[in-house]
Amino acid sequence: MAGLNIHNFDFGKLIEFASTAKGDVFLKTADGDILNLKSKLTQLLALSNTLDWGKIGEAEVICKDPEDESRLFRINLYGRDSRDSKN
Repeated sequence: MAGLNIHNFDFGKLIEFASTAKGDVFLKTADGDILNLKSKLTQLLALSNTLDWGKIGEAEVICKDPEDESRLFRINLYGRDSRDSKN
């Protein structure tokens, strides 16, 4: 399954996205490791290794559910989820 490259992404938004995703969400590291973002331990590892002041410079995120991938694409492109506009 292909991943989605994200750039200058807020880590809090990524964790919030992973928490509300229907399927598993994985972060692929520069070393090729694949970390499940639904795991709190993995979230801490990702925070310590891939961030610069709360932003993810560049990362590859793999979503098992196609709807989650579409949602992440919109968040990455527009900075918000389509669900945000309904509130």
